[in-house]
Amino acid sequence: MKNTVLLSEDSKNYLCCFYQTLDQMVQAMTTAGLTQSISHNFIVQMLPHHRAAIQMASNVLRFTKNQAVRRLAQRVVQERTQSIDQLENALGPAAQLINPQQDLRLYQRRMDLICRDMYAKMSRAPENNQLAAVYLRQALPHRMGAARMAETALKYDVCTELVPVLRSIAAQQKRELVQTRTLLSRLECQR
Repeated sequence: MKNTVLLSEDSKNYLCCFYQTLDQMVQAMTTAGLTQSISHNFIVQMLPHHRAAIQMASNVLRFTKNQAVRRLAQRVVQERTQSIDQLENALGPAAQLINPQQDLRLYQRRMDLICRDMYAKMSRAPENNQLAAVYLRQALPHRMGAARMAETALKYDVCTELVPVLRSIAAQQKRELVQTRTLLSRLECQR
């Protein structure tokens, strides 16, 4: 009997690019050069997260014709590029604020838990030929992870230049979570 749910060549190409991007993000985030500054540590771990979001959005743009998903992905590319600039601008001042060891341990433990959960959920997203829906399912834990990471950093003493960036990241990710869930729900109703 022939398997009728084989992945298309586009799906295979999309998924290979996604997993390569995910692996690069995990590697960069887990090997980031951490210091005694929560502000610095957040930035060096969020930069590869944002870069991965841009790559993942660019990847889906190559394969989907769904206009709502395309608009969302284009907005992700634009907004993450701006956020990367803001994070890089805050990196100098961020390194100057040194946090107590207890704060560093508690912060990093929470970040490690958030990241492990995010990596696992992104890796377990269903693989099929409905690439717009596949992208949205992969994006949900990525966006939730970013929101939780920003909210976690806001619970500690961080440099003043980083505070508005953290608030922006948390708010932006939460808005996109709602949009992503809404789009995914619409796609699932269309099947």
